Amino acid sequence: MEWMNTLFEQYGYGLLFFGLFLESLALPFPGELAMALSGYSAYAGTSSLALDLLFSFAGATIGTTITYALGRKLGRPFFEKYGKYVFLKPGRIDKLADWFDKYGNKLLLVSYYIPGLRHFTGYMSGILNVRFGSFLLYNHTGALLWVVTYVMVGRLFGQQLEYVLHLITVYSWRAAVVIAAIIGLAILLKRYRAAFSRKKQSPVASRDRAGI
Repeated sequence: MEWMNTLFEQYGYGLLFFGLFLESLALPFPGELAMALSGYSAYAGTSSLALDLLFSFAGATIGTTITYALGRKLGRPFFEKYGKYVFLKPGRIDKLADWFDKYGNKLLLVSYYIPGLRHFTGYMSGILNVRFGSFLLYNHTGALLWVVTYVMVGRLFGQQLEYVLHLITVYSWRAAVVIAAIIGLAILLKRYRAAFSRKKQSPVASRDRAGI
């Protein structure tokens, strides 16, 4: 935290923007810590809360939008061959593709809270040809929630920041899994209701009701 705090004091909002931008390209940067410290700076009166949120959100979303474009333009064969340079190996591509198939675009809503997932959802959304409008809606909503969460943690908890960050690190992954499970159940329930509705409206069902 001392190292990151020193960087934030030196580079301010630029650190937030470029740090989160690079992290979204799958380069190592402790984004949550940087945002929390920016929130702490707002608590101490040395930064603007609105600008902390703005630069964090811009860095994260511009980065993931670029990775989406790269994934869509270059395609899966390219990343299966060269993805290792951004830690996106073929095995990880297969695993993420399975997750997208299971949870759909809604995976983007929780991906920011899961280290090792948010770094690649932009690439994978492009590789899997997710509609750009859907990507913007789900990815940017997830990014906004993530940014507000961590900046406000620093703003609201102030002196207790280090302890709170520890708790979030321990439990955020579990919370994201629970949220993803709830989303999965909701999708299954929706599909079941749609299938049941189609069955009720089928010609066979209509003839049965008419006694034919």
